[in-house]
Amino acid sequence: MKGIGAQAEDIRTAGMRQITGGVFWMGADDGYPEEAPVRRVSINPFWLDEAPVTNREFAAFVMATGHVTLAETAPTASDFPHADPAMLRAGSLVFIQPRQPVSLDDAGRWWQFVFGADWRHPEGPESTIEGLMDHPVVHVAWADAEAYARWAGKRLPTEAEWEFAARGNLDRATYAWGDALAPAGRYLANYWRGEFPWRRQQGDFRRTSPVRSFAANSFGLFDMIGNVWEWTADWYADGRVLAAGRSCCIPANPRGGSRQASLDPESGFERRVLKGGSHLCAENYCRRYRPAARYAQTVDTSTSHIGFRCARDG
Repeated sequence: MKGIGAQAEDIRTAGMRQITGGVFWMGADDGYPEEAPVRRVSINPFWLDEAPVTNREFAAFVMATGHVTLAETAPTASDFPHADPAMLRAGSLVFIQPRQPVSLDDAGRWWQFVFGADWRHPEGPESTIEGLMDHPVVHVAWADAEAYARWAGKRLPTEAEWEFAARGNLDRATYAWGDALAPAGRYLANYWRGEFPWRRQQGDFRRTSPVRSFAANSFGLFDMIGNVWEWTADWYADGRVLAAGRSCCIPANPRGGSRQASLDPESGFERRVLKGGSHLCAENYCRRYRPAARYAQTVDTSTSHIGFRCARDG
């Protein structure tokens, strides 16, 4: 059996699927406002990892490069001049399940910044990834994902590439597998079943699930929906901004907005697009387990439900 170090070259080249490209309808008019409007987009052929990057694969990258993630790096007073000095310690955001119903208006009721939480310690300093090597790596900020992709000779997918791949030729379908969330009662992705955030259906995965736990789509891609949110290469812009002025033609390989336009109005930090939803998406909260769904995430953020996969030019 190969050790982690010996697997590094295999990780750079294996486990990708060739996506032939084509024209599809991107976005949704019946989802969240930032997904609209639906517009036609053309995509060139490209390759995409068939599953999210796992702890095993990320460990090989760290062993080969010595990379230190943002979650493992204490923030500085110069970057956060108004922060409480006691908070300037390494850590990351961890989902903490409440024991009773709570208001859905305040995400602080289930998210907690935990000192010592990082990709090796997904629930805090006392936790480990033992037994989780085939789960998606989490607690990775955008720069961590981009560094892995560079090392592997790949890149992060654009939002349009990601959505085209997730749809698997089911153009304009609500979900990656059709128009019903659970056709014939079948559970087709790792999302929250039950009343979020305090009660989850018994028998479901507690947090992330091993990649490939659910069937692949028609492109041979696993976990495009649920499990973990996935970073893309694109700066965030509202869907209407992206569609403006493009009614006369079908844009080829579109990219997101500009760095300046992506700035979060509250924090001032740059934002990139996340796709796919996660194991925390539920019918009563964050129904983003759909190909069209998207989320603006600041690049300095890492959490227990954000991961990534890589792409390569065709």
